[in-house]
Amino acid sequence: MIYLTSAKNIKSLFATVLASIALLSASLSLAQPVLRVSAIPDESPTELQRKFKPLGEYLEKKLGMKVAFTPVTDYAASVEGLVNNKLDLVWFGGFTFVQAKIRSNNQVIPLVQREEDEKFKSVFITTRHDITKLQDLKGKTFTFGSESSTSGHLMPRSFLLAANINPETDMKRIAFSGAHDATVAAVAGGKVDAGALNISVWERLLSQGKVNANVVHVFYTTPGYYDYNWTVRADMPPALRAKLANAFLALDKSDPHDKEILDLQRATRFIPTKAENYSAIETAARSAGLLK
Repeated sequence: MIYLTSAKNIKSLFATVLASIALLSASLSLAQPVLRVSAIPDESPTELQRKFKPLGEYLEKKLGMKVAFTPVTDYAASVEGLVNNKLDLVWFGGFTFVQAKIRSNNQVIPLVQREEDEKFKSVFITTRHDITKLQDLKGKTFTFGSESSTSGHLMPRSFLLAANINPETDMKRIAFSGAHDATVAAVAGGKVDAGALNISVWERLLSQGKVNANVVHVFYTTPGYYDYNWTVRADMPPALRAKLANAFLALDKSDPHDKEILDLQRATRFIPTKAENYSAIETAARSAGLLK
């Protein structure tokens, strides 16, 4: 049997299709927004994911939106991701924050930092007993972390220069391990005579038994300086920015669930911060020739 479609039926079908498209468009526009988060890769990807998971779940509840963590390949990618609107919130070191500030023409805002980041420190480590002070590094092999690392390169370099040690001319060879835990591995494995990394990672590796303090030891600890922070773009809606900052500030170590999050972040608590806190790092970077 053959059915002939009337003009009326065609109009009805067309109207149904249009209605379906409108409903689909509406549902897509109402799709749950996503906060895209990342961090400088100063530790292994698995460690970064482990540290962020409870924090991400906490932020989802506080913000009422999905939170997705995306690892990046290197420090520069974290800067470009935020500046180019591919990321919304990034865990920066002080130097990478300064790079993002300059790269974006001051269009990024540091929201919060750990209380520990007000007076952060780097440690210099070695397996050798004839290295007891910075001056003993002359003629030795040495590794920094990533070239864009505040605590693994910029500040250790600035303290070396202040001690009249130029890594390029006074040391036998310098290298860049790429991450703090890789620096410890390079020193412990005898690939270099000494290295520098952030004190927080060093203390974590010690507490986890992943480094033998009888073999690898600290011979110099730097004075304190401002370091890590959570940064957003300046075009983030003010209401969301306030909710995000308040979520971090509300974390309380007396609450068992919050304590788990803070412990993984190696933080006592989060406190507000501002761009001016990192002016000394910018000055150090320019003095070291690391900012053009």
